[in-house]
Amino acid sequence: MRDHVIVRPARPDDVDALVTFGAAMARETEGRDLEMERLRLGTLAVLASPERGFYLVAELSGEPSGRLIGQLMVTYEWSDWRNATFWWIQSVYVHPSWRRRGVYRRMHEFILHQARSRSDVCGVRLYVEKNNAVAQSAYDHVGLSRSAYIVFEDDFVLSKKEFHGKE
Repeated sequence: MRDHVIVRPARPDDVDALVTFGAAMARETEGRDLEMERLRLGTLAVLASPERGFYLVAELSGEPSGRLIGQLMVTYEWSDWRNATFWWIQSVYVHPSWRRRGVYRRMHEFILHQARSRSDVCGVRLYVEKNNAVAQSAYDHVGLSRSAYIVFEDDFVLSKKEFHGKE
């Protein structure tokens, strides 16, 4: 299977799949129904401005349209302690019919190779929903370690009211 999956940087013509995957991921992992136009504009903003981050996609080779089966986004965090940047892996989604078949591992390996080849990147990080045991298992299997940090937030856009009763 791995030979049939290609990981590549996302292109502007991938936007429909990126938005669909992003919405599906939010619904599945957090029970959130995102505002699709806001999500589309946010996705396009990353595609148009590399300083914000970048998307990777996993696609099946050998198909005329190159069917997309997974995605992730990378954003940046400057570390003054390290004088370098952490790459944050976000918006991870693999189509349900392709899960547990090495698709995320392939994207993760691609990111690690890219990050390690650069002197301005000091590591990769990600956060995961605390109850998402399947994702946590996948991240354990690719060699990520649990951090000593707990994430706090004050989300101005997706308020608790929009969180379908979860708190």
